Amino acid sequence: MNLTDTTDEARPTAGLAPPHDLAPPHDLAADLLTPEARRDPYPCYARMRRESPVHRSAQGIWYLTRHADVEAALGDLRLSNDRDRMTRAYVGLGGDLKAISRLTDRLGRVMTNTDPPDHARLRKLANRAFTARRVEALRDGVQRIVDHLIDEAVAAGPTMDLIEAVAAPLPMSVVCELFGIPDEDRPRVKGWFRRFGRLGEDIDKSEAAIEQYEDYLSGLIRQRRREPGDDLISALVATQTQDDRLTDSELLSTCFVLITAGDETTTHLIGNGVLALLRHPDQLARLRADPELIRGAVEELARYDTVTQAIVRVVAEDLDIGGRTLREGELAYLFLGATNRDPERFEDPDRLDLTRPGNRHLSFGHGPHFCLGGPLAKLQAEVAIGTLVRRLPELRLADGAALDWRPNPLQRRLCALPVTH
Repeated sequence: MNLTDTTDEARPTAGLAPPHDLAPPHDLAADLLTPEARRDPYPCYARMRRESPVHRSAQGIWYLTRHADVEAALGDLRLSNDRDRMTRAYVGLGGDLKAISRLTDRLGRVMTNTDPPDHARLRKLANRAFTARRVEALRDGVQRIVDHLIDEAVAAGPTMDLIEAVAAPLPMSVVCELFGIPDEDRPRVKGWFRRFGRLGEDIDKSEAAIEQYEDYLSGLIRQRRREPGDDLISALVATQTQDDRLTDSELLSTCFVLITAGDETTTHLIGNGVLALLRHPDQLARLRADPELIRGAVEELARYDTVTQAIVRVVAEDLDIGGRTLREGELAYLFLGATNRDPERFEDPDRLDLTRPGNRHLSFGHGPHFCLGGPLAKLQAEVAIGTLVRRLPELRLADGAALDWRPNPLQRRLCALPVTH
């Protein structure tokens, strides 16, 4: 989802045109679509927090930017994540929802687009399979993958695109290990992943890739029923013997979401984190001097330049936030990136501090939809960033590197990260 449904100037309330000599009020939400905000959205967030922290855009979408408001909203069931409500809300805005509606129909009713009680049941079953023990057991394997990727990048020459060389292939390799996807199938799976990320470019090709991937996953599920192994698909299949079991459709959709959901987020947690360190040599030196700081460092890097800048909810029941009334059927964008720089919550929030105490950021959400894959994403970032810092002491931005960010304001993702080592 993106912010393209926000116009460049405010629209007056229907039937109440402003006097001809007065310009319409400035819509702060439109500022997030500027080239300046694409490079650095945080000054825009600061202005919104000061001037209109619960802001209604020209299109009637609510923008929440304060930590306290967003944290409360994430735990409030009156703000819904249900896919049917969401689709109706976007239809009400009159935008082109072809991609959104067809993709959500394709995914079905999975925990990431349902509300309680369905969400609680589906999440409980996934939690049984996606345990902390299973994640931590991947650490040695993640280390081997990272070392291999760095070896290949170093052998290729003194410069690399860190996104392409390390950050992007790592989560793909890890999730294939976790789900027991055979080595010979991984090139095909990687191709499908790339196609999913381009839904807005060509929906027909993306849907074809989704169909092929679903057929492939269905085959894996059938095989695991016959021959269960020590992988996550087998663990999810095992939940089908329990009273609150996954249906076949839910099992397929859950596998689909768990395999794909953390791919881009993990990639850009690593990319954004490395860039922040390279731009703050004092903090980079601190981490090099004390590698044991890496766990807290990843939490701070996740706060400082949040990958998921905002998540979307739809109002299921009227509620008041920050003195404003959000009405049923309206959309709300909860800006995690803005909350993570809120001076009411964080001291000197624009400063990168790898030893920041009490770092209760919202980068992985909060409440019932707290990111199930967060621990796995952080584990990969710990290993990848820690190893890059240790093994490449001369790592720095390539001379003349021009950094470009992808255009979706709800996500903070580099197109490339050119470095020398």
